[in-house]
Amino acid sequence: MPGADRTTKKLAQRIDLNYFKHPHPFRRWRFWLSVSIPLLAILWLAWYGLTGNRRVYSGGQLSPAHAVLTAKCDACHFELAGFFSAKASDRACLACHDGPIHHANQAFTPKCASCHMEHRGRLRLAATSDASCTQCHANLRTVGTETHFARDVEDFGTGHHPEFAAVRPGSIDPGTIKLNHAVHLKKNLAGPNGPVQLDCDDCHRPATSTDAWRFGSAQPNAPLAAQKSDLPVVSKSDLPLIVSARAYMAPISYAKHCAACHGLQFDKRFTEGVPHDTPEVIHAFVVQKFQQYIVTHPAELREIAPGRNLAQKPLPAPVRVLTPPQWVTERVGEAEELLWRKTCKQCHALSFSAGADLPAVAKSNIPARWFPHANFNHDRHRLVKCVECHAAPTSQETSDILVPGIRTCERCHHAGAESAESRCFECHTYHDWTKAKEVKGGITFSGLVRDN
Repeated sequence: MPGADRTTKKLAQRIDLNYFKHPHPFRRWRFWLSVSIPLLAILWLAWYGLTGNRRVYSGGQLSPAHAVLTAKCDACHFELAGFFSAKASDRACLACHDGPIHHANQAFTPKCASCHMEHRGRLRLAATSDASCTQCHANLRTVGTETHFARDVEDFGTGHHPEFAAVRPGSIDPGTIKLNHAVHLKKNLAGPNGPVQLDCDDCHRPATSTDAWRFGSAQPNAPLAAQKSDLPVVSKSDLPLIVSARAYMAPISYAKHCAACHGLQFDKRFTEGVPHDTPEVIHAFVVQKFQQYIVTHPAELREIAPGRNLAQKPLPAPVRVLTPPQWVTERVGEAEELLWRKTCKQCHALSFSAGADLPAVAKSNIPARWFPHANFNHDRHRLVKCVECHAAPTSQETSDILVPGIRTCERCHHAGAESAESRCFECHTYHDWTKAKEVKGGITFSGLVRDN
């Protein structure tokens, strides 16, 4: 039969047992690649070692804040069994930074490295992702007392952020200083030297501004107490923000912003006005001025009292002769009637108690910060016109809150490549730095950086 001689043995004899010993291009390439690639890798590592460049051994470039620790891995990473731990422990972070607790009632405290991720190059460690915040605030839970904060905040710019508390329905400006912004922004206002047109920066400037005030006091010896009375009550937590370079506006002061237009004259006999101070200081000032005046003008002690003019019967006008104390008392009473009932009352809320000689002036109560749980920097927004965010030209009531609402901010801060930053860290900070404690450093210069 055909093929009967095709046995397994005969077929096996046809196989070339030296096939893999014969030269072949692919086998030559495989040999040289298996030799050259490990050799090149060794040379590459040797080159980095000889030049002192540890980039190949590092997890990535450190942020600018920690760049000096590039050669000091053990400053953040603890060595275990000959290897450094994958992530820096909280103990290593707290050795240099006292990250105060976020809130006393927080139910969860994340690890430092879960929010501040290093080895990502020249990025700010404070520029955390929204996920770091929303892991709690998307469904906020607290321990102990009920929270007064929004429970479901997911992001900014898509409707998942509550309206700012300062401008929610029912909120009013707690300040007691009467001011009509719309009137002050009208054209051709009566100024000290003719018609003027006020601008926002005539009253609102950063604390570090050195420009002269257009309508400040011309008196170099304005009493210090007068300026203090204009300052809002500032808590300890507000101070670092109020005095920061150009972030926040300086408090309004009568001596700097109002004195040139709103004088405090009290009698035609004097060109100067009373000091912008407490009623007690003003009263003492008025008494002293009249006492000094009557000494040099004794003729005014003889006064002609107004009489009745009868037809065809002219009568001699009655004459009064007063003692200096009587004259001073009457003139002081007239001057203070003008001050308390008109001049001071135009701006301040005064209350008159029964039996009290002087009125009580309500505290100005101007808020130092409208957003106590967020940060805002005016200097970063200085290219935008003030009225784009603050509706001052249409505000006629003191109770109007002129800070912008969330919709105004969303016009620039929203998702997208062509928008301004809108992540949580842009306005909020996690650590409560008002509760920061002193930290005693433990790092020495020895071994901190490599010698070049």
